[in-house]
Amino acid sequence: MSGRERQKQLAREHYERQTKRRIEREAKVARAKRIALIGTSVVGVLAVAGVVVATSVFGGSDTTATADPAPSKPTAFDAASGTCGYVASEGGTAKNVGLPPAKVDKTPTTMTLKTNQGDIVIEVSADKTPCTVNSFAFLAQKKYFDGSKCHRLGSEQFPMLQCGDPLAKADGKNPTDGQGGPGYRFVNENLEGAKYTRGVVAMANSGPDTNGSQFFLVYGDAPLTPDYTPFGTVTKGLEILDKVNKAGVITPGPDGTGAPKETLEIKDVTMSSKS
Repeated sequence: MSGRERQKQLAREHYERQTKRRIEREAKVARAKRIALIGTSVVGVLAVAGVVVATSVFGGSDTTATADPAPSKPTAFDAASGTCGYVASEGGTAKNVGLPPAKVDKTPTTMTLKTNQGDIVIEVSADKTPCTVNSFAFLAQKKYFDGSKCHRLGSEQFPMLQCGDPLAKADGKNPTDGQGGPGYRFVNENLEGAKYTRGVVAMANSGPDTNGSQFFLVYGDAPLTPDYTPFGTVTKGLEILDKVNKAGVITPGPDGTGAPKETLEIKDVTMSSKS
């Protein structure tokens, strides 16, 4: 190989290395932006997490140093048996309440959040999101959300209020806010054509099929990709979200989100069916 050919080869290799590093940087930035969007939460995947701030959004991990078997995967609703496959999370900060019953209860049509600011009523769709609604019915029965505070308020770019971490302090000082979950996870649902417009209620997650207990309520139009299970629509109480939004956040993060100044505490959650 002549000296000129060697120079060309070195230049080509240098260019390829630069291109590879650039692609890796862009992918990392894109992932970071996605995580900042929703942060999250789902216990267990957390190192995972992040939705919403997921580790940022979300937080700690209780994994051990020893190698564990490959984690089991949650399974989608099986219409033939009427069941969903919930699986235990492998890490994260959990308020563990066990697993929801595999047999799905598709009767709930309404979820009511009784809060210190008034009731927020959500029409849920058990037909489109059976595993999600079944999980909420289970957690409501366990009084899982009682006394929990919505810990993350979005910005103009991401108009949402995130709730569902029973361990969150929501005071702008607790770095583990957003890491709490129920100790299990389940599949994404109803993603095709999903839009996050005013009134939509959707699951926060840290990646595909990592849903736990955290969810967000949209009070504007959020430009999100269809990666978060939309399972309901607010039919009463949007003015409460507007009030919380108007008060702003305690200490805005780089993406403008943070703990809300106006505390929204969930006193109780009930699921009901049409009479």
